[in-house]
Amino acid sequence: MSITLGKRLAKIESMVTAGYDHIWDCCCDHGLLGAQLLTRQAAPCIHFVDRVPALMGDLEQKLLRFCPLQPTQLPTPPSVQAPIKGSSEWHLHCLDVATLPLQQHAGRHLVIIAGVGGDLMIQLVSAIHSAHPTADIDFLLCPVHHQFALRQQLIRLGFGLRNEALVEENRRCYEILLLCTPAARCQAADSISPVGNQLWRAASATETKIASDYLDKTLRHYKRIQQGNKADVQHIIRAYQAVTVA
Repeated sequence: MSITLGKRLAKIESMVTAGYDHIWDCCCDHGLLGAQLLTRQAAPCIHFVDRVPALMGDLEQKLLRFCPLQPTQLPTPPSVQAPIKGSSEWHLHCLDVATLPLQQHAGRHLVIIAGVGGDLMIQLVSAIHSAHPTADIDFLLCPVHHQFALRQQLIRLGFGLRNEALVEENRRCYEILLLCTPAARCQAADSISPVGNQLWRAASATETKIASDYLDKTLRHYKRIQQGNKADVQHIIRAYQAVTVA
């Protein structure tokens, strides 16, 4: 399968490390990310999840074409399983991300959620964590907005930070966070900052400009909210004003 990922999905894909038994690609641009993870056999089982039947039907046909079932096997929507070369296999799940059936699949899980706002992401992550409080789960998140509120909720839930990054695509910046739940938390995990920490550590002049522009844009956004008396966000403004791009 020929797959071309944009900068955002490519960065998310690069942050998927080894050691997971199940990777759940949730609402990630029609399965492109999961298909790339299948190509490099990032885990024994790759799960594709979306609640829209038409999207899952199209994805099923593509996967059956490039990763065909054995002759004795037949697809059974909305959950389909198929073998792929090596030890990997794929599954399709047409359901709400908040109801992932993690209990049906033993092992270590990575749940990837991208392309939705931070407010919805808060609901999804909270629901999954509440339903599986002792499961070994990592989350790889890329919200499109409301990053500060999302980070605050992750802190309240006791999550730890394994990695975070900032990526620019089509003149828009995205935060990407690789997190572990309290049940999966290890000594290597850091505390989560409400405004980010590793995001502002630039390794080149280009990265410095991207981070500086993103910080300026974020501050302008919250200052407009404060000036418009829509909400008291002065504490958020102070938090971002304390950030230094280095």
